[in-house]
Amino acid sequence: MSHSFPKLHNAAWPGLVGKEPGSENPPIDLDTMLDYTAQAEVGGRKFDGIDLFLSDPHISIDASGDELKALAENLRARNLVAGSLVAPVWPFVGGGAAHDAGEGRTKFLEQIRKACRIARQLEDLGVRPYGVIRIDSAVDTATWSNDPEGNQTRIAETFRLAADIARDHGQRLAAEGEICWGGMHSWKRMVQLLELTDRPDTVGFQADMAHTLLYVMGFNAPEDAILDHDHDWDDKDRLDEALKKLTAALRPWTIDFHVAQNDGTVFGSGAHDKTGRHCLPNDPDGKLDIARHAGFWLRDDSGSPTRQVRHICWDGCMFPNSVMAKPETWNDILAAMISVSDAHGWDA
Repeated sequence: MSHSFPKLHNAAWPGLVGKEPGSENPPIDLDTMLDYTAQAEVGGRKFDGIDLFLSDPHISIDASGDELKALAENLRARNLVAGSLVAPVWPFVGGGAAHDAGEGRTKFLEQIRKACRIARQLEDLGVRPYGVIRIDSAVDTATWSNDPEGNQTRIAETFRLAADIARDHGQRLAAEGEICWGGMHSWKRMVQLLELTDRPDTVGFQADMAHTLLYVMGFNAPEDAILDHDHDWDDKDRLDEALKKLTAALRPWTIDFHVAQNDGTVFGSGAHDKTGRHCLPNDPDGKLDIARHAGFWLRDDSGSPTRQVRHICWDGCMFPNSVMAKPETWNDILAAMISVSDAHGWDA
């Protein structure tokens, strides 16, 4: 059954994450990612929009008004809208680590301020009807572990200051649960950080199905594992129990949602080392029943849609460019997105 919500989005950042200039898989430009998104079609249904990465070479965090107008026209020409925006808060793209109460915090907050400016301008241009601004702690787990409680406190302080900026711009921030970022690498630490931040109207959680599967396995935080690393993946009931425990803790905070697949292993490169391995939706090694397990996030304890997100986004990073150039890749992804919307969507 087709529903009005959630809208279906692709993500632009798989064209950049894990891709180095001059490598076997160099960055894929934004126009190409927009074309991949716009050209996908399954049973007459298409993507409604795309989530964007506010960093070169896609979109400069310092983009001018004219550049944003051109972006808006590029979206309109493909019948797409913008949704959630990734703020480039990491030091390697001009930001700073949130646990650093000095220069790191200053740079982190400046990137938030710039991202909020772009978000508002895209709204004013009529091409961004919904969505959040995504953030991370921008500190690696090894550095964070030098002073876990002190760093959690300082990250929360930075997030509260970021919340003030976002609120003044009419925006909300979603902290992504990804195991490579300190203070957010464990489901228990993620809940702790959100509670310490204590800005539920402005700062929430961004759940990615690939990354949150690793939460239950305790990668980078074995003390918080719900499943053992040698878990029998044929035991579907045990997996469901683990995911229900996880989602019960984080679903009340969830304001942004990524549909994804994972094979139960870690993967990554550079700053994203030891993070969730995104798989194609039909990967035979995928451990998730995408449509069914998405419902653990998108439905409340009574089984009703939470309606906390107006759009859902596919996230699949670090695929070879040759895979991303195949039309069937995006049609398969769109089909998976449709299955989630049909199973858990609603009408306004």
